[in-house]
Amino acid sequence: MTSRPTLQFRIVGMDCAEEVSLLKREVGPLVGGEDRLSFDILNAKMTVSALERLEADTVVSAVARTGMRAEPWSDSLDRKPKANLWQDQARAITTVVSGVCLALGFLAHAWATGSWASAFGAEIPGGGHDIPTMSKAFYLAAVLSAGWLVLPRAWFALRRLSPDMNLLMTIAVGGAIAIGEWFEAGAVYFLFALSLMLEAWSVGRARRAVEALMELAPLVVRVLQSDGSITEVAPDEVLPGSRFLVRPGERFPLDGRVVAGSSEVNQAPITGESRPVAKGPDAEVFAGTINGDGALEVVSTKPASDTTLARIIRMVSEAQSRRSPSERWVEKFARIYTPAVLALAVAVLVIPPVIAGASWSEWLYRALVLLVISCPCALVISTPVSIVAALTASARQGVLVKGGVYMEAPAKLRAVAFDKTGTLTQGRPQVLALVPLNGHTEEELLSRAAALESHSDHPLARAIVTHATESSISISRVEEFQIFKGKGATARVDGREFWLGSHRYLEERGQETPEVHTRAAELSRSGHSVVAVGNAEHVCGLIALGDAVRSEAKSTIDRLRHEGVERIVMLTGDNRDTAAAIAKESGVDEFYAELLPEDKVRIVEKLVAELERVAMVGDGVNDAPAMARASLGIAMGAAGSDAAIEAADVALMSDDLLKLPWLIRHSRRTLRVIKENITVSIAVKVLFVALTFMGFASLWAAIAADMGVSLLVIFNALRLLNTGSSE
Repeated sequence: MTSRPTLQFRIVGMDCAEEVSLLKREVGPLVGGEDRLSFDILNAKMTVSALERLEADTVVSAVARTGMRAEPWSDSLDRKPKANLWQDQARAITTVVSGVCLALGFLAHAWATGSWASAFGAEIPGGGHDIPTMSKAFYLAAVLSAGWLVLPRAWFALRRLSPDMNLLMTIAVGGAIAIGEWFEAGAVYFLFALSLMLEAWSVGRARRAVEALMELAPLVVRVLQSDGSITEVAPDEVLPGSRFLVRPGERFPLDGRVVAGSSEVNQAPITGESRPVAKGPDAEVFAGTINGDGALEVVSTKPASDTTLARIIRMVSEAQSRRSPSERWVEKFARIYTPAVLALAVAVLVIPPVIAGASWSEWLYRALVLLVISCPCALVISTPVSIVAALTASARQGVLVKGGVYMEAPAKLRAVAFDKTGTLTQGRPQVLALVPLNGHTEEELLSRAAALESHSDHPLARAIVTHATESSISISRVEEFQIFKGKGATARVDGREFWLGSHRYLEERGQETPEVHTRAAELSRSGHSVVAVGNAEHVCGLIALGDAVRSEAKSTIDRLRHEGVERIVMLTGDNRDTAAAIAKESGVDEFYAELLPEDKVRIVEKLVAELERVAMVGDGVNDAPAMARASLGIAMGAAGSDAAIEAADVALMSDDLLKLPWLIRHSRRTLRVIKENITVSIAVKVLFVALTFMGFASLWAAIAADMGVSLLVIFNALRLLNTGSSE
């Protein structure tokens, strides 16, 4: 069985959904259908997956027929090579030249006739068309300059009998020239080219935001050799397991684990966290984050192509190709709308003169105005620019949304299901309570326990030692240490014998009193693991350990309710007592305990059947099936498993639950902007269509209005880029 060939191209000139549609119609039949094409507008990238062997030159030729240009794609993680001035600025250059020629033509007309009114009057029907030859030459130059990139696409649309906005504008310009309206012909093409340039600029702004992510990782890694020397190499040459140095103030070139040194690291570029995070031995660090005042030695854990930063870049770049419901609606609408407008324009041209004997020239002019104002440019760009801006803003906040289809979903959520361990809780045991007994203090209790546990690698032991260290408790050296597997341990601490163990070990030693039993039972019912510490005479105290609830869990759930989420559920494989305690502390509406992965799927399916729009938030491999079944899967990205992140539609790179209510607000704001853009685009067109039939609209005013709406929807959409975490 042979693998399907895949080719990737950089498409020069692909900046919007309209151009994607052109490519689908021309390249799709060559590769077995449009479903074998995928597009990344942010990086101007097209991926072709053909049924059989396909020559790259065949695709390049097909793309050229659309008026765009295809170039072989290089690795997306490489810095993009600099294109020449024409490749980068062709649209801007031709638009500026068109505008200059249009202005010169107008000035030449005014100078030749000695009247500004005469120059303006030339484009008014019935106002006369005695235009100087020099002005005509400038107007023609304006038309050809603006049409340099439009005409090939208009010809393609005509040849394919699939009218689009390029063809509509070209027909309008040709008609204006035919009736002697040279100024209007130049103005229409110039303003149309200007609106396309602004659209390309808006996508380019989001594109530059992604490229800025690519610049976060340094170009060199200081690899530490076995003899202590340092060699500077490129990140993609460093293998996992290599040891490298990051000096104070430098960015980390790769993901890794700290093996020596301590520092505070600014992780905002990756996780969106506002405060630096302390890093020491065994701490995880990410490529692109910024080291503080201390030098760190790090062992790389991933190749350059698979770092967290690299994955973010790929996910953001690929996300906009997964189109939202609003985008799909606009695309379908435009496919019907454009031919309908062309048919209406023909009717406007033919019916009044034929039936009512009206002037052909007057109704030809009105038909041309109708074509111009009905151009769906503003409508087509209203949604994709909004989605791209929203996706980019989310990435800046450490919320990785994997597509436009998932950008709209949070706004409509009715229920959220949380995994417990690692999601609502920290995911690791911590000391939650110290209960000293028989005259001992908390410091004495913790000091004895930490000394006994300093010889163990058990998670509960590490939690006790860590708590003692953080509390500045000195840990004494122990002698005659002896462990009783599964029960506890004994040792001499400061010359006295002490023991530590489980509740069962306490019972076996015969030192349990009614008071100790009552206190231990209370702690156990609260879902805590209980460790007893004692000596030969009595029990010194009890230590309660457990997986602590995240500090932001309660406020997150309160804010989710404020945002209109109707049901908040906790799912866990843990025992019922522990689940009940965590559920009460976090404030969820209901919980389900002692679940297997398939049980989580079953409960999520039930929620989806009842409420339709349900999110599942998790971090582990066992959460991936439930996340895939939910309406929206959300992974805790920083500490979550790869399986959970891959199955999720959204990843919270900072593991900050407060990003959930922020995401819902951001999604609603995005939907609001999209609706505003669509409404304004259609309303202006309806108004000008009415003015056209009444004879009050002109060609240049129509295109100016269309460009104005395009500008409005672009800048309205780009407001989403400035959405902050407090939004």
